[in-house]
Amino acid sequence: MIDLNFLSYEFMRNALLAGLAAAALCGIIGIYVILNRIVFISDGIAHAAFGGIGLGYFLGYDPLAFGIGSAVLTAIGIGLTSSRARVSEDTAIGVFMATGMALGIMLLTLSQGYARDLYGYLFGNILAVTESDVLLILLLTSVILALVFLFYKELLLLSFDPQYAQAIGLPVSSLRLMLLAMVAFSVVVLIKVVGIIMVIALLTIPGAISRRHMKSLPSIMAGSIILGVLFVIIGLLISYDLDVPSGAAIILTAAVAFFLSTLLSR
Repeated sequence: MIDLNFLSYEFMRNALLAGLAAAALCGIIGIYVILNRIVFISDGIAHAAFGGIGLGYFLGYDPLAFGIGSAVLTAIGIGLTSSRARVSEDTAIGVFMATGMALGIMLLTLSQGYARDLYGYLFGNILAVTESDVLLILLLTSVILALVFLFYKELLLLSFDPQYAQAIGLPVSSLRLMLLAMVAFSVVVLIKVVGIIMVIALLTIPGAISRRHMKSLPSIMAGSIILGVLFVIIGLLISYDLDVPSGAAIILTAAVAFFLSTLLSR
C-alpha cells in the first residue's frame, strides 16, 4: 500500500514542488517544441548540457547552474550554426550533442564520486532534489512563463506561420533563438526530474496527448499541464512505494497514458 503520509518527508515535498514546476514547463514549452518540430534540437540541448554539469562537478560549483549555461550556449550555437553556416541543422545538433556528452563524462570521471552523480543526471532522481534546487527550478519556471506571456502572439505566429511573421516585420530569427533558449532552461529543469536520457519524453508526451483531444492552443496547454501533473504525482507515488527510479516511473506512466490515448482516439 502507498503511504499516504509521504508528504511528511521533506524530500518528498521538494520532489513534488519540483515535479509541479516541471509539469508546468512541459505543458507550455512542450507544445512549442512539437509545433515548431524541434524535438531533435531539444534532445541535443539536453545531452549537450551534460558537459556543463560535468564542468560544475569538476570545479566544485553548483552543477545545475553550469548545466543552465551549457544548455543556453548550446541552443544559441545550434541556432546560429544551422542558420548562418553551411551546416545542416541535424549535423550541428549531432556535433554539439556528442561534444557535450563526451566532455561531461570525461569531467565527471575526473571528479570524485562521479558514478552516483552520473546515474542521477542520466536517469533522473527527483527524490534527491534539495531546497536550493527547488528554488532555482521555481525561478527558472517563473522566468519562462513570464516570457511566454509577454511574447504569446509572436510565438504563436512563429509556430504556425513563420513566413507571415517575417512578412509583417517580426524578428523571426531572434524569436527562434529565444524559443531555443527557453527550451534550454526547461531541459535543465527536467534533467533533475527524469534525467537527460528521458527529457524528451516528458517534454513531448503530455503535449502530444493533449493536442490529440483539444483544439485551441490555450486548452492544449492547460490539458498538457494537467497531464504532466498527473504523470509526476503518479510516478512519484510508484517510485516511493516500490523503491524504483523516479524518472523511469514518471516516463512509464506517461507512456502508458500515451498508448491508451492512441487506442481511445482510434
